[in-house]
Amino acid sequence: MSRCQNLWGWSERPIWAHRREKCGRCVWFWPRALAENGSRVAWDKSHHCRLLAGLVPDQVQMCRRNLEVMHSIVQAASKTKSICQKTFAGMRWNCSSIQRAPSFGPDLLKGTRESAFVHALSAAAIAHSIAQACASGSLPLCSCSSVPSEVPRLDFRWGGCGDNLHYGLQLGAAFADSPLKSNKLGLQALRAVNWHNNVAGRQVLSESLDTKCKCHGVSGSCSVKTCWKALLSLGEIASELKSKYLAAIRVSHRLVGHRKQLKPTETDIRVVRETDLVYLINSPDYCTPNVHLGSVGTQDRQCNKTSAGSDGCNLLCCGRGYNAYMEEVVERCRCKYRWCCYVVCKRCRRLVERYVCK
Repeated sequence: MSRCQNLWGWSERPIWAHRREKCGRCVWFWPRALAENGSRVAWDKSHHCRLLAGLVPDQVQMCRRNLEVMHSIVQAASKTKSICQKTFAGMRWNCSSIQRAPSFGPDLLKGTRESAFVHALSAAAIAHSIAQACASGSLPLCSCSSVPSEVPRLDFRWGGCGDNLHYGLQLGAAFADSPLKSNKLGLQALRAVNWHNNVAGRQVLSESLDTKCKCHGVSGSCSVKTCWKALLSLGEIASELKSKYLAAIRVSHRLVGHRKQLKPTETDIRVVRETDLVYLINSPDYCTPNVHLGSVGTQDRQCNKTSAGSDGCNLLCCGRGYNAYMEEVVERCRCKYRWCCYVVCKRCRRLVERYVCK
């Protein structure tokens, strides 16, 4: 039986969920399934780790040793799903692939740009979730980050409870980067690309660590300012990764000296950096449905008639044109302030013109 790779690791067998298929490709376990199945688990007994099919042995062992961390990992899976869809809402590929879990097409299985983004975001989300859980006191084995080594300025002092990025990266990498080795050449290239994108996602997360402060003093005078290190929101991380998705580098996995490395397929491209997203094959244009390419098309997608960007009707509809329809919208209106201390609004209805791709 073939070996299948999932976004969290590798499995020796396909993960049959809901139905069976006789095709040659694998049915994949993905963050959406982890989020939906994992959220129904209490995570207070070691045998619960067996309820999530698709975890490799190392992940099962980590689950058993660190049951309390599974809440954070499940939460990371849920955020990966929602933030991916929000980040790409106005583009031809809108991360709708998540809705097809546990069965996916080539857009997420064969080393595309889209797969690169999802791997990077998933890896960042796990570390992000664990780091913040440490700071919130949710995890008994970790707490706030250590005091920063940099000397504070005269106008503030280090204090508060910073996100424990070090612990998040350590545990997150242990969970996300535990694939089994494969001797198949094609899988080696895919494994190398996915590992690189996992690292890139965590590196972008690390670079987002910023100083946040809180003022103390009489009447908000800020006579004393306490600061700590905190991570940006996962949505902001996703925006940065989207920029890297748009600038992703196509690579091949070839022998350089005595070992194989990821090298750009085009000779005039600079050396691949740690924070670059990389991919193996070009993506389809996602204009029309094509199951062999992993494209669901853009027919019936809502577009913006006045936008010149990716959400505009011209680009999103791929030149096919669009249809207009009227939609009734109910919203708050004629709001008045009442003493003391609330606002009273009426509910108004109005017709709004919408546009969908042909």
